Amino acid sequence: MANENDTGENFFQKIISAIFGSADPEVEKRRLLKSIAKELSHSKYKFYKFPSEEALPALAKFFHDLYKIIGPAQLMFQSSQNPNTFKFAVIDFMLNEKQKQMVELLTEESILEQSRTIPITDLKAKINDNLTSLSNEFDIEKIQKIDRLYSKLMLFSAFCTFDYYFLLKKFDSNLHERDFNYIPRFEAIRGEYIADDLKDFITVAWSLPLSDDWSDMMALLRDLKGVEPVAAGVWAKAVLKLRDMQNSQIFEKVIQLITHDPSYAPLFTAKQERVFEPYFEKLKTQADLTLKKVEQEKTNSKAENLLNEIFGTTVVLRLKNYTETANLAFEKKMVPGYKYHQPLNYIKAFLIDYLKKNIREFTDLILVRGKWVTATLSGQMSESYQTLLSISDQITEFDEKLSDEAEQGMKIKNLLIKADRDKEAGRIIRSVLKDTNEKALFLITSGAQNLVIFARTVKALLEDREKAQPQMLINWKELDRFVDKPIRDTGIEIYKMIHQFIQLIQLYIPKE
Repeated sequence: MANENDTGENFFQKIISAIFGSADPEVEKRRLLKSIAKELSHSKYKFYKFPSEEALPALAKFFHDLYKIIGPAQLMFQSSQNPNTFKFAVIDFMLNEKQKQMVELLTEESILEQSRTIPITDLKAKINDNLTSLSNEFDIEKIQKIDRLYSKLMLFSAFCTFDYYFLLKKFDSNLHERDFNYIPRFEAIRGEYIADDLKDFITVAWSLPLSDDWSDMMALLRDLKGVEPVAAGVWAKAVLKLRDMQNSQIFEKVIQLITHDPSYAPLFTAKQERVFEPYFEKLKTQADLTLKKVEQEKTNSKAENLLNEIFGTTVVLRLKNYTETANLAFEKKMVPGYKYHQPLNYIKAFLIDYLKKNIREFTDLILVRGKWVTATLSGQMSESYQTLLSISDQITEFDEKLSDEAEQGMKIKNLLIKADRDKEAGRIIRSVLKDTNEKALFLITSGAQNLVIFARTVKALLEDREKAQPQMLINWKELDRFVDKPIRDTGIEIYKMIHQFIQLIQLYIPKE
C-alpha cells in the first residue's frame, strides 16, 4: 500500500502535468493526439475516426468529386509526352500577332525560304535585327508573367495527374478508372492504407497558388484544346474548398492521427521555372544553326563550282595522311583532328597540276628569254615562283611526317590509343594537333599569298605588253616566236586560274 507522501506527490505531479505538460514524451504525444482528434471531430469535414483509426467514406467522396472535376484535364496532361509542349503553348498564348510574325521569320523553314532571294550577309543582318526586335518586345514584367503562368500550369498538371484512382480504389475495389457513370460504394478503411497517398496529395495541392486568379490559365487551356477541360466556375469552387481545407489543416491533422505523429508537417517548396529566356536562347541558337547550314550549303555549292572550273572534278585527292579519312579515328576519341585538310589538299593539287606545268612554262619563257628593264622587276616574279615550289615540297614533307611509319605519325597514333583513358595523353595529343594544324594553316596562307603576288606580276606584265612603250619587258614580239599559243592568252588563263583558286581557298581559311 502506497504511503501518504507518495499519494500526495502523485496528486501534485498530475496537477503540474495538466498545467505544464508531462515530462513523459509518450504521455505528451497521446495528449496531443487526443487534442487533434477533438479538433477534427468538431470540424465540418468528417474524414477520419480516431478511436477506430478509420478513413471514412466522406474522405473518399471528397477525392471522387475532385477526380470528376479534373478527369478531362488529367487525360490531357497524361497524353502530352513532350515536356516542351506546354512551354511553347504558354509562350505562344502570351504572344500578340506582331510577335508571332516575328517568331515565324526566325524558324528554319522561313530562313531557308529567305535564303533563296537574300544574300547570306544581308540575311544574317536581317535575322539579327529580328532577334533584337523580338527581345525588345519583352520587358522583365512580361517575362515574369510568362514564367508565372507556366509554373501555375505545371502545378495544376501535377495536381490533376495525382493518382486519384489508386487512392479511391482502396475505398471501393469495384471502381473503374475514369468511369464517372458508376456510382461508387465507399467503405471505411484503415487509415494507414492511405497515409502516403494523403502526404503526396497535400504536396501537390498546397503547392497550388490557391489565392491567384485562374482566368489566364483557363483561357490558355481553352486556347490549347478548343474547350475547357475543367469548367472555370467548377474549378473556382474547388479552389475555395481547397483553400479552406488548407487553412484549417484538415489533411495535416488526419495524417498526424494516422501516423501517430503530432509533429508531422508537410515539406514542399514552391518552384518557379524560367521559360521565356531559355525559349529565346533556343530560338536564337536554332536561327544561328540554320544560318550556318545555309552558309555551308552555299560554300559547298560555290566550292564545287570552283573545283570543277579549276580541276574538272570535285574529287581532288593529293595528300595521303593529313586527310578527312584520318579524322575518323580522332572523332571516335572525341579529339579535334586535322582542321585544314581540304584547303591544304587543294593547294597541293594546284601546285602540282598548274605550278609545275602551265605556270612553269610561262615563267621559264618570261624569266629566261625575257629582256627585263631592271633585275628588280624580274626578282619579285622569280622569288614568288621559287617560294611556291618550296611550299609544294614542304607540304609533301609535312604530309609524309604524319604517316604511321614516321616519328610524328607514330607519336600521334600512340597518344590517340591512350587519349580516352589517360588525361595527360589527351592533353598532349591536343597540343600536337594544334601545332600540326597551325603549320598546315601557315603553308596554306603562305601559298595563297605567293600565288597572289605571282598573279599580280602576271597582270602587270599583261598590261605592260599592251603599252606602246613597254616598261617591264622590251622584247615581247620576240617572245611570241617561241610559243604556239599567244603569250597574252596564256597569261590571262593563268591569272584567271589563280584568281579562281584564291576564291576557293578563301572559303576554308579563317576570316580575319
